[in-house]
Amino acid sequence: QVQLVESGGGLVQPGGSLRLSCAASGTIFGRAVMGWFRQAPGKQRELVASITSFGTSNYADSVKGRFFVSRDNAKNTVYLQMNSLKPEDTAVYYCNLRFPGTSADYWGQGTQVTVSS
Repeated sequence: QVQLVESGGGLVQPGGSLRLSCAASGTIFGRAVMGWFRQAPGKQRELVASITSFGTSNYADSVKGRFFVSRDNAKNTVYLQMNSLKPEDTAVYYCNLRFPGTSADYWGQGTQVTVSS
């Protein structure tokens, strides 16, 4: 059974940084595409960043240059480094694991990120 466990969320002041982690188990992590999504109150869930098994990353325009996604296949973990945080980054952040070309699509439970002074 695939499990994704996020950690690292919290309250931070505008301009601050946080690093989210997502540890995966129960699957062949190294072959998966990993993504970070977020959902703010009253809004749809949106893709923040993703990284392929080859390390190719992709970012939403709203976070380019501020957020950085990375993965450690030896630890079955994906990270999201968030810098220069803004109040509009406030949301629940979800980790996603999928295998392209298949129906395999898994989600973590989410971690709250609040950017406020």
